[in-house]
This record gives sequence, structure tokens and C-alpha cells, in this order.
Amino acid sequence: MEPQILGFAEALAVVLRCAMGVRVPRVERVALLRAAGRVLAGPVVADRDQPPFDRATRDGFAVRAAEWSAGETLRVVGRLRAGQAWAGGEVGLGCAIEIMTGAAVPKGADAVAMIEHAEFASPPVARDATEAGRPSVVWAAAGRSLRAGENVVPRGSEARAGEALLAAGTTIGAAGIAVAAACGEAELSVFARPQVAIVATGDELVEPSEKPAPQQIRNSNGYALAALVAAAGGEPVRLKIAQDTREDLRARIEEGLAADLLLLSGGVSAGKYDLVEEVLAEFGAEFLFTGVKMQPGRPVVFGRMRRASEAADQRASEAAGRRVSEGWTYFFGLPGNPVSTEVTFHCFVGPMLRAMGGAGAAGPGFAQATLVEDVPAKAGLTRILPARLTHDLARPEVTLVPWQGSGDLAANARANCYAVLPDGRDLRARDVVTVLLR
Repeated sequence: MEPQILGFAEALAVVLRCAMGVRVPRVERVALLRAAGRVLAGPVVADRDQPPFDRATRDGFAVRAAEWSAGETLRVVGRLRAGQAWAGGEVGLGCAIEIMTGAAVPKGADAVAMIEHAEFASPPVARDATEAGRPSVVWAAAGRSLRAGENVVPRGSEARAGEALLAAGTTIGAAGIAVAAACGEAELSVFARPQVAIVATGDELVEPSEKPAPQQIRNSNGYALAALVAAAGGEPVRLKIAQDTREDLRARIEEGLAADLLLLSGGVSAGKYDLVEEVLAEFGAEFLFTGVKMQPGRPVVFGRMRRASEAADQRASEAAGRRVSEGWTYFFGLPGNPVSTEVTFHCFVGPMLRAMGGAGAAGPGFAQATLVEDVPAKAGLTRILPARLTHDLARPEVTLVPWQGSGDLAANARANCYAVLPDGRDLRARDVVTVLLR
């Protein structure tokens, strides 16, 4: 098999083209709070105008703006709290109503004068509890005027009844939960989470609960990938560690093909026991790339396998309550070094997985920041290195995290992003660089 080594941008474009072709997942209904982090399968529609009334945005007095600006003394005829209906009819000429933030502005009033901009006098004796502390008359403080509509959000100015406020394909966060709650949605229709089989490979691996021999290490990649899959909207399925034999690796891959996406960690380099590509080829895999000109993560592999019987797979998947990709099982062979694994996940797996979950094809999250230190060039590779992003009100800055290479778990944990350093260009402090968010 001829190696297919692509540049970073070219490899990402290949993944996104494939992501555009995945089949839409099945739909399920979940309680509103359980929808956090899920992808909407249908729009959230306003069930009434928002706001449903002219809403006061300040504590003060509901008045006619022209009377206030003219400096007239207005008689205060009532007090109105948020959630309270005004039963006194239209606000008459020469009258004002004391009003609280969030209350419905009564008919006849066209503005709210802020209490800080008012002068007022109180009655010597309150007749009842509703009048206690209420001014008897009010007028504009010196130099204060008012425009019609000031400190009022008009009915329907945020949304009209029947308007879609959140589109299908939106990943629901706290803001989306708030919108759905405001529209009376106690449940939401969301796409099912795609199942992702995770296979860590290597004779040197043991589970975290086991005591490793001196020459062994614990399986950190399997657990890191499970966490990354869950954060990207997938359902992780960790399979048994695959030993470095064709037979064991073949069994794990065959098991993993029942999932929507297959991730293999390790076994994709050029060593004698790096068997992942050879065994995938036995399953008829089509390799879309077998390496990317990046550091870390150069040996990353991406491909797909045509399902032996798409119709049978479709029936089995629907019976199990899942969905399948468009006639293909996609897979990624990720490098075994932990930082390489996580970098390549953020760059390539995350975008594919989010598309498989119904969010559409979109690349990873990038931002830009000012580099704190000089960084010498390295030709031939896009470097994506552990870094820390800090920012104040003026400018975000990024600093590389000292590390000992792509096996340095501790350095990766100290980072909160990755600095994307272009091929062959010396960088100086205060240069602006791209940052891969995570």
C-alpha cells in the first residue's frame, strides 16, 4: 500500500468532505435539562411573542414621554410589579405609574422614566399597604428629558410567535436551554449520540486498576479518548486492549465495526509490530490518508470500509436504536503517544464525530492570539504544540508549555489549548498565531 501523506489543511478538507456525507441520525425525545450538549433534531419555535408585552427595563415611572420632557408634575396613580397585571385601564393625561423592572408597561404610557432621573413627593399618610412609600406626585429632575420608547422593550421585538429561535443542528448549551424553557419546551427532540468504539493497542498496556510490570504502562489513551468522545457528543464504547498480534487486533476491529465510528490508538507507525493498517486492509479498508505533515500526530490514519450488507446493517442498527453512516464505516488510526492522540482527535475526529451526531460538517475551533516568546521554524511540518492561552480585556496571549515530547502527559494536562505554528516560518514574540481550542 502506497503511503498517502497529506498537508494539514488538505487532510482536514478530506475529513470535512466525508463528514458532509454522513447520514442523519435517528431522533429521540429527552427532558429539557438532559438536552444540554445534545444536537437539536428540529427547531425550537416561539409559542408567543417575546417579550409577550411591552416590558420595562428600569425601575421608575411609566409615563407619557412628552409630558415628562415638558417638566409637568404627574400624579402617581399606582404601583406595578413584575408579574402583576395592571387593572386600572389606560394611563390618563397627567398621570404616572410607579413600575418595576420586568413589569408590563400599561396602555397609555410610552416610556419609563428612571427613578434616578425623577423628583417626587410622598403623601404624608398612606391610606393602605399598597400606597406605603409610594410617591404622590413625580416630575423630571433638572435637565432630564425622555424619548418615546425609552427604557421599554416592545412586545415581539425579540421574537414573534411561530418564529424559529433555534435551528435543527444546533448544539444545545445553557443559552439554548434558556430559549427552550422560555418557549415552554419541557422536552426536546435531539439526535441520538453516535456510538464510538475505542481500541487501544499494544502489549505494553494494562488497565489503570492493574499494577504494571516495570516495562508496562497504563492505558491512558483509552480513557482520554472516551472523555473526548463524550465531550464531542458521542457515546464511547471502550473495548478490550488489543495485543500486538494480527489475531487479537482483527478480533477487536471486527467488534468495533458494530459501532458508528472506530478509533484505534497506537500501532500506526512503521515498527514491526505496528499492524493496524495491515489488519484494516484485510477488511477491505479504503485509506483516505495514512499520515499528515504535522507534529505531533504525523502517523494519523483515516479511512472507511464499505459495509458488507448495508441493508442488513441498517436493519440491525435500527433494531439497536442507532443509525449508520452513508454506506461506510469510518475509522481513525491515531498515534499511540498521548499528546499525538489528543491533538489528532481535536483536529480530525471531533469534526467527524460532531457531524455524525447531526451538527453538520465544521472544522475544529480555532482562535488567534499574540505569541509571548520567539519560536524557531521547523520546515516541512505544521506544529500543533501544547500551550496556555491567557487574556485580559485588551489582548489574548499564548505561551508554549515546556514539554518532553508527545508522550508528556503532564505537560499536556498543564496546557489549555494548542498553538498552531506554520511550516518553515520563524516566529517572534508579539506575532499573531492560530490557536486550536480544546
